[in-house]
Amino acid sequence: MLSVFRPCRGQSHAGVTYTNAVAFGYAGYGNNFTSTSLILSVRTPFPLSEEGEQSTLTTRHSFIQMTKLSNVQGRITYISSHAKQEHLYAVYETTERSYWTELARCNQQEFKKGGVSGKCIEARELIIALPEALYEQGMPNILLRSFTDKFKEKYGVECVAALHHNKRMTNFHIHLIFSERQLLAEPVIKTATRNMFYDEYGNHVRTKKEILDEAGNIRKRCKVIRKGKVYEKKLFTSKNTKFKQDDFLDEVKLFYTRMINRWITDEKDRLTVFDRNGPYLATKKIGKNNPKAEQIEQDNKLRMDWNREVDRAIISDVPMDEILQKKREHITEPIKRSIELYGNKPQRLALILNMAITELVLLISKVLEAARTIRNKILHTDVVIADKTDNVSHRVADTVTHIEENAIIEDIKPKQGESVENAITSPSKEIVITQKTPAKPVMTPVAAAYTKLKKIKEKLDNQNKLIFQAEQQRGNFEIELSDLKGLIKITRKAELQKKIDEKTDYINRLKIGLSNMVRNYGFENMNEFYLSYKDSQSAYVEYQQEVDDWKKSYDNAETSKNKTETMSEKLAKFQKNGENFRKYDVPFKDRGER
Repeated sequence: MLSVFRPCRGQSHAGVTYTNAVAFGYAGYGNNFTSTSLILSVRTPFPLSEEGEQSTLTTRHSFIQMTKLSNVQGRITYISSHAKQEHLYAVYETTERSYWTELARCNQQEFKKGGVSGKCIEARELIIALPEALYEQGMPNILLRSFTDKFKEKYGVECVAALHHNKRMTNFHIHLIFSERQLLAEPVIKTATRNMFYDEYGNHVRTKKEILDEAGNIRKRCKVIRKGKVYEKKLFTSKNTKFKQDDFLDEVKLFYTRMINRWITDEKDRLTVFDRNGPYLATKKIGKNNPKAEQIEQDNKLRMDWNREVDRAIISDVPMDEILQKKREHITEPIKRSIELYGNKPQRLALILNMAITELVLLISKVLEAARTIRNKILHTDVVIADKTDNVSHRVADTVTHIEENAIIEDIKPKQGESVENAITSPSKEIVITQKTPAKPVMTPVAAAYTKLKKIKEKLDNQNKLIFQAEQQRGNFEIELSDLKGLIKITRKAELQKKIDEKTDYINRLKIGLSNMVRNYGFENMNEFYLSYKDSQSAYVEYQQEVDDWKKSYDNAETSKNKTETMSEKLAKFQKNGENFRKYDVPFKDRGER
C-alpha cells in the first residue's frame, strides 16, 4: 500500500532497466541528428557527497488513508480479532472497550436530532502504511504503542489501534481508530420535571394525545418518560471540526512521516510527503476489486504525463511560478468549475488534463526557442568581441605599465619641505611588512556535490535537447501532412502519419527516460534535483570566490612576509626608465598647483 514512485520496470540486464522493450542506447527511428545516447532508465548508484555514499532509485511517499466509520464497535472487533486477521501482531487501546459503546450511542442520538440524511459517523480510522524495515526490527508492541500514544497526545482523543500484515505479507500497516469527541470532565444529566412524550420518530411532542392511536393506546415505538426519570445523559463534547477539515490529513501525513523516519535506520527506507501545492499531480491507488480500476488507471497515466512535462519545464528553466500558474488555470480551476456544473464526473478529467499538458508543452517550446535565440546572439557577440580584443590589448598593457610607474613615484614622494633630489639621495629607508597567512577556505558538502550534480544536469540537458529536436521534426511532419493536396495526399498521407506516430512514440520514450534519470540518481523528482543543483551551484560559486580572495591574501602575505625593500632599490627600478622619470622630474609643489 505504499505509494511508491518508481520507473517502469521490465527485464533487466547488466544494471540496465528496459522500458517498453527498448534498451538503453536506443537511437530512435533512423534519426542521426545527434550522437547523444538515449537514456531510458538506468539504475546507477551515484555518490553525491562523500565517497562511498550512494543514492539509489527508491523514493517513497508516505501513504495514510482516512475513512469514516458508521459502525465503530464492529470495526474494532474486526481489526483486533485473530480469527479475522491472518497476521495480527499487536493491539493497543487507550481506554476501556465500553467507551466506544457509549460513543456510538451518543453519536447516534446527535445524528437523529440533526435530522440529516445518510449514515451517522461514529468515529474515524487512519490506515498508516509502514516500511518493511520496521517489521524487521521486531518490536510490534512498542511500535504500535508509540504511534498511538503520540496521536492521543497531539489531538487529545481516545484511540484503539492494531498492527497488521496483509495476507500476502506485502503490506505492513497500522489501523488507528479515533474518536472525534472527548469525555466531559463532568457528565451533563437531565431529569424530566414532568412526563415527556416522544413519537415513533423520536421527536418530542407536547401532549400524550399526540402519541395515542384511535383506541387510546400508545402507538408502537412511541414512548413516555416519567417525571423524575433521566431523559438525556451527555458524556461527550461536540465533535472536533478539525478532523473534517481538508488540511487535517495533510497534517497527519507530515506528523507520521516524520515519526516513521525517526524509526528508520537505513536512509533508503525514508519516506517523503507529497506536496499538493507543488507543480505535480498525485496518482491514485487502485484498490482490490475496485469497479473504477480502469478509469483510475487511465487518469493515472495522464497524471504521469503531466508530471513528466513538469520535469521538462523545470530542466528547461521555465520559472516555477509560471508552471504553478498553468496548473492552477488549466487543471485546478477547470476541475472546480466542472464539478460545480456537471457534478463529480471523472471522465471529464481526461479532457482537462490533455488541454493542460498541451498548454505546458507550448510554454516549454517558447522558453527553449527563446533560449536558443539568446544563445546564438551571445555566440555572435563573442566573435565580434574577440576580433576587437587584439586591437586594444596593447592599450591595456600600456595602462598597466603606467599604473605601476605611478606607484613607484608615490613611493619616493618627498616629505613636506624636502626636495625630490633629497628624497632620492637620502639614506636607505627600510620597509618591513609582516603579515599572517590566512587559513584556506574549506569546501562545504553542498559545494562539493556541485561537480557531480553538474554532470547530471548536462545529461538532463542533452536528453531535453533530444526531445526538443524530435518535437520540431514531428511538427514539420504534421505541417507537411496538413499541406497535402490532390493525388499526392493519397500516397503521402499514410507515410507521413507513420512518421508522426513513430516520432511521437520516440518522444514519449525520451520523456520517460528524462523523468527516470533523476530518480535513478536518488532524487524524488526533477524539482528536488533542480533545487539541490541550484543550492550546490551557489555554494560552489561562493566557495570559489572565497578561494580567490584567499589566494590574493596568501600571495600578498608570501610576497611581503619578512621582506625588506630599501628606497635605493626602488630608485634603481625607477631609473631603468629615465624617459618616464623625466616626465615627473618637477617640484612636487608645482604638480600640486597644476
